[in-house]
Amino acid sequence: MAKITIYDVQKNAVGERDLADTVFNDDVKGYLIHDMVRYQLAKRRQGTAKTKGRSEVAGGGKKPYRQKGTGNARQGTVRAPQFVGGGAVFGPVPRDYSFKLNRKVKKAALRSALSARFKEEKLTVLNSLKLEKISTRGFAEFLKRFELDGTLVVIEESDPTVELSARNIPGVKVLRAEGVNVYDIMKYPNLVLTEGAVTQLEGALAS
Repeated sequence: MAKITIYDVQKNAVGERDLADTVFNDDVKGYLIHDMVRYQLAKRRQGTAKTKGRSEVAGGGKKPYRQKGTGNARQGTVRAPQFVGGGAVFGPVPRDYSFKLNRKVKKAALRSALSARFKEEKLTVLNSLKLEKISTRGFAEFLKRFELDGTLVVIEESDPTVELSARNIPGVKVLRAEGVNVYDIMKYPNLVLTEGAVTQLEGALAS
C-alpha cells in the first residue's frame, strides 16, 4: 500500500498512513477523467437557447407582392428566412445536453483523479482541520504555511467554521467528502484531505 505523511494544521508531521492503492495509487486513465469532466459540464448546461422558426414569427399573412411582373423573385411570405424579421433556419431549440455514464465509469474516473494528485505529490493529508472561530486570515495563514496556491480542501463532514473561513479566499474551495468530484479535483492543482475524508473516500471507492 502507498504511504503518506499526516500533518497537523501547523505543518508538523504527526505520523504516516497507508492509502488504498485501488483509490489513491491506481492507474491514471486520462480518457476516463476527460469523459467525467464532459459529463459534469454537460449536466450544468441549461439548454434554453431558442430562436423562432418561420411558423412562429409575426406577420406574413398575405403574399407581399404579385407573382409576376415586378422583376423580383417570387415570394409567398415575409416570414421566410431571407427577409428581415423572418424565421431562423435550423436555429437552436431547448434541449438536454446531458448524457449517461455508468456508475463504474464514474467511480473509476474519480479514482484516476485522486491517483493523479497523489502521484504528482499534490496531495496533503491532515489529521484534522478545526478552527476556533470563523477567520479568513487564519485559513489563509494555514494555506500559506503549506505553500498551497489553488486548493481543494475536503473535510469529512459539514463544518461551517471552516467553510465560511475559506469562502472569500480566491482559488480555494471546501467540499465535504460526499461531494468530491472529478471536475473540482482537476480544476484545483492542490488537494487537501482530512484523515476522516480519506477513510470515507476509501470506503466508497475501494470496491
